[in-house]
Amino acid sequence: MMDELELLKRDWQKKGKDLPKLSYDEIYKMIWKKSSSIVKWIFFISIIEFLLPHLLYLLPSMSKNMAVWKDLGLGNFLLLSNVVQYSVVLFFIFQFYKRYREISSLDNAKQLLANILKTRKTVKYYVIFCLSLIFISFMVMAVGIYLNDDPMLALGYGNQVENINPEKLKTTLLATVVILGVVITLVMGCIYFLLYGILLKKLKRNYRELKDMDV
Repeated sequence: MMDELELLKRDWQKKGKDLPKLSYDEIYKMIWKKSSSIVKWIFFISIIEFLLPHLLYLLPSMSKNMAVWKDLGLGNFLLLSNVVQYSVVLFFIFQFYKRYREISSLDNAKQLLANILKTRKTVKYYVIFCLSLIFISFMVMAVGIYLNDDPMLALGYGNQVENINPEKLKTTLLATVVILGVVITLVMGCIYFLLYGILLKKLKRNYRELKDMDV
């Protein structure tokens, strides 16, 4: 698809202003279809990403993790973060759907340029929000551990650490959670880059194609 688009574009540029209108229209339609397909995939991936954690909640280990938050005195934060997460993620999913519908119905190259820019910005804000929420969640858990008198008991390991210095244990646990939060945020950042970064690069390429056509 890309090779055909490049050939059409070069042929259009060589002929200058006297070229047939059909050549320009063919190039535009190819870019429009590719852009619409990319935004559709962004929309589908965001839905899958939203549904996947809910399937994981069915696992017994996830139920235990939820109980840990409550035992650390972070039940209210967990409730608040879930409300914020659902509200914001559903808002972004709606925005992706809206961008897809807009691009799918466009017949104007300048409007297509504007919508490509909107889509790229929306995806960037979405990724920043998701990564920020992951990192903040771990930092809040670290604070909960720091303020808890017996965090190991809250984690369900109270009977296994009776002979270990409590302060040293809390410091080790605190450092582990912080490091784990940084690592998981970075790993999720890489996953988001693979999922959305490749699609955004393709959208950027389409944007440049349209700009080179002097639309």
